[in-house]
Amino acid sequence: MIRKLFRCAALALALGGATLAANAADPIKIGLVLIDSGPFASNYGMGDSAKLAVDLLNAQGGALGRKFELAVQTHPGTPAGAISAVTRAVQQDGASFFTGMFFSSMALALGPRLQGLNALMLDSNSQSDDLIGKNCQANYFRTAANDGTVINAFRSYLAQSDAKTWNIIATDFAGGHDFARKFTALVQERGGSVGLTLFNPLGTADFGSFISQLNTKPADGLAVMVVGTDAVTFAKQQQQFGLLPKYKTVLSNTFTNDIVLGAQGDSTMGVIAGISYLSSLPGAKNAAFVKAFESRYKRRPNFIEADVYVSLEMLQAAIVKAGSTDVAAVRKALAGLKTETIYGDVEMRAADHQLVRQMLMAEVVKGEDGKPGFAIRSVYPGTSNTPPANPECKL
Repeated sequence: MIRKLFRCAALALALGGATLAANAADPIKIGLVLIDSGPFASNYGMGDSAKLAVDLLNAQGGALGRKFELAVQTHPGTPAGAISAVTRAVQQDGASFFTGMFFSSMALALGPRLQGLNALMLDSNSQSDDLIGKNCQANYFRTAANDGTVINAFRSYLAQSDAKTWNIIATDFAGGHDFARKFTALVQERGGSVGLTLFNPLGTADFGSFISQLNTKPADGLAVMVVGTDAVTFAKQQQQFGLLPKYKTVLSNTFTNDIVLGAQGDSTMGVIAGISYLSSLPGAKNAAFVKAFESRYKRRPNFIEADVYVSLEMLQAAIVKAGSTDVAAVRKALAGLKTETIYGDVEMRAADHQLVRQMLMAEVVKGEDGKPGFAIRSVYPGTSNTPPANPECKL
């Protein structure tokens, strides 16, 4: 009987060891959550960037001897849809970490649910400062530039401008309202004033009434945060009425960027864009990323693709630092993490889980090929341009 018990115990230990070895060799699942309908259904190449990141990180050995693997889920671009897609990625696909296409309203809805799902979100898209203020969450981290970072870049740029009166048009969503509020405060801080503040519904097909109002009451400057396919629609429609040339300065926050510029054509010439990344950003690591991206996809990466890539760079570094894929351990390692990325040296700030990273100001100009392109006018380092953590954030 004793020998039999020993044999059973030995068998159990062997089977347990085999299970642990198998688990250790299992891939690390990363949820990639994309939008499959509505104005943001293109996802701006997020899938391409995530696949390249996984391949390049796996070529480096992955993390802890394990490879990364993507688990893709889609949703229709609503907060409820985003929650459902993330839940599927966690519960059906076994992903403990995820990134993807989220806007501020979706991220705000997801944040309080993350700990219950035992998952970490690396947000490469949302901008609202509400996500790192009183609504901050322990399992939420952001690699995208927040509104405060954009506003600080505008503040530095406007110090050189004589524009005193401004109009604002922004898409009617959380990020648009946050931007309009902060830009208005910035203008008033400089002794200026804001006349019109207009919000267009997401998916606006006819901007005629908005253009008419902005044409009727032009100011020195126009600040634009019209996003997605709406940005192309607005750019083309305003050109028919010569709207933008009536303003001395036109500032863009996601209105014109390296994603939509091709479709906008020459309609945004001279616009100054606050943008978090351009493929021409200096640095050896970025140059290697751009080269690998161009080799595979025959085009250069855009700013959203870069943010997705950096999200996965940060995740790999955090897992290695933690020596584990346990969510609590990775969360602890990610908070305060300093590492080198394609942006250069960055820090995931522990106080609010916001990545401290660079911001650019670039002008839409005609390139050597005769097509519109961006010329970098200023590069603002994250250490001096990122606003301090909001004390209302309690992690």
